[in-house]
Amino acid sequence: MSESPAAPRPVEIELKYRLREEAAGDRYLLADELAGFVPITPVRSTQLEDRYLDTADGAMARAGFACRLRQTAKSTTVSVKSIARRPDGSGFHRREELEGPADRTAGPRDWPPSDARSLILEQCGDAPLVELVTIRQLRRKRHLQAGDTVVELSLDEVDAVARSRVVERFVELEVELVQGNESQLEGMDALLADDPALVVSTGSKLESALAAVRATSGRRGRKPTIPLPDIEPDERPTGQRAGANIGQEASSGSDPSEVNETAEGVAAEPTEAPQRPLTSRQAEPQAAPSAKSDEVEAADSVAVTLPGPEAPRLVVGKTPGVLADDHIAEAGRKVLRFHFARMLAREAGTRDGKDPEELHAMRVATRRQRAAWRVFGPAFRPGRTKTYRSNLRDVASRLGAVRDLDVLLEAADGYRADLPTSEQRALEPLLSGWRTHREDARKLLIRELDSDGYQRWLEDYGEFVRHEGLAVVPVAPTQPHRVRDTAASQILTAYQGVRAYEPVLRWADVETLHELRIAGKWLRYTLEFVREALAPEAANLIARVTAMQDHLGELNDADVTSHMVRSFLVENAGGLSAIESAAIARYLVVREKDLARLRRTVGSSWRGVAGMTFRRSLGRTIASL
Repeated sequence: MSESPAAPRPVEIELKYRLREEAAGDRYLLADELAGFVPITPVRSTQLEDRYLDTADGAMARAGFACRLRQTAKSTTVSVKSIARRPDGSGFHRREELEGPADRTAGPRDWPPSDARSLILEQCGDAPLVELVTIRQLRRKRHLQAGDTVVELSLDEVDAVARSRVVERFVELEVELVQGNESQLEGMDALLADDPALVVSTGSKLESALAAVRATSGRRGRKPTIPLPDIEPDERPTGQRAGANIGQEASSGSDPSEVNETAEGVAAEPTEAPQRPLTSRQAEPQAAPSAKSDEVEAADSVAVTLPGPEAPRLVVGKTPGVLADDHIAEAGRKVLRFHFARMLAREAGTRDGKDPEELHAMRVATRRQRAAWRVFGPAFRPGRTKTYRSNLRDVASRLGAVRDLDVLLEAADGYRADLPTSEQRALEPLLSGWRTHREDARKLLIRELDSDGYQRWLEDYGEFVRHEGLAVVPVAPTQPHRVRDTAASQILTAYQGVRAYEPVLRWADVETLHELRIAGKWLRYTLEFVREALAPEAANLIARVTAMQDHLGELNDADVTSHMVRSFLVENAGGLSAIESAAIARYLVVREKDLARLRRTVGSSWRGVAGMTFRRSLGRTIASL
């Protein structure tokens, strides 16, 4: 008896247009009639977070599918969609789509059965899924009807986040066929196509995000760590960017600082892909809150036992010990060894979870290592050291997801400490939601630390930082290869990256100020790594850069928090009492005022870094080499 043919997969049919002008979206969303369609539901808003996953070798993309894990306030679902191009020049998009329930902290084998899960297991087997990009969106939608045909018209304000950093922002208008005849959409497509405020979207949100990741990676001279589907960028609006302040990146932080450093690039390429808090703007919640400066390291020497059959000991002093005549690769190895030891020394406390500062210190140590790879990485063979950098990025991502929420919760707890008891209780729904996300992030962190891959990485990486000469790029005697030969140009390059913001500082938006913070971070790290080879004035230079970084970090925290609180209010409007909504809204107002104040006062910390005193001191410091 022959097998019956498999049932055809459901097909999603929709029109997709990008906005050239932000006001055009409301014109369609609130219209009384569109190409014969009339509204049958009110406009509703929802906050969505979509994490797109694949195996490290891109098994889903090779098979022609995209895997999306969608998080809402009520549930987590997985969708598998075919990757398809538009067959013609219209706004129509047709894709096969399978959906099913999922768990944001478990692997596919632990999800409830569904056709989507079966397809993922068929293509990926037991290979773990890793995050390609996160897409956060505020969706406003309503249903419209013409005869027997019903469509959902939605206006999506989108943030595409890769490794804790917003790499793309746009607003998209979509019309999805819910039921009825596809031909009824042709009139709607003609209407939208004739509007100069719109432009046909040539691909999916994922495709746009991956194109932006490629562009970011290309500008920084590095390749994405995960194979990405070979797709072209969507057609982009030519007018003013819509929704400029729509998202966030929170960082959950990325930590904006880390991928934040992402953009930056520490060996990080552009950062960790992480897994940000599942709310928004954070965006990563947006850019993610960052704690102030990174001064959490103990001044004492550290001794740790490395994993491995011989259980070697790694002992480092109070400083990395970089000297002016050190080979640049071995200077980098000293810095990596120094912070690797401190990372391991904090692992037990991080696992225990009783003291948040243990996790903070471990995260700082990973961040410093990633920065060291950015500064010293060219002195090592990239093929031999790629796994060291990529695994370090993954650990930093997991740590950052927890730490960023710790920062949010600490600030909120401080705010409500002096409030009346009734007001404190009214804030509890917000904090409870953040605690849930933190616990999810912590589970993923512990799973990472318990993995066999992490233990193998510790062994291999420990060998690398302990033995001179490993993976070093050969240099001729006349090539610059000592710290005194190369540090000056690196420091000046980092400083010119900071000074470049001077012409726009007066009217810079939050995103630009965040980029300045990143540039300041690289200047600070570049100075710190070779501090012992510089004149004593280097300490004052580092202090001034740190002051600017701390100011901008507080600004970023306020921005991330504001986005996350606003998103929480929108997403949970139907489930909050009037007292709770009012209390949470008051906290939002406080954080927005903090943001405005910090933006107004950026100039004071900027002058400490851009002024003549700093420049003269920097020149004398470099001359000491």
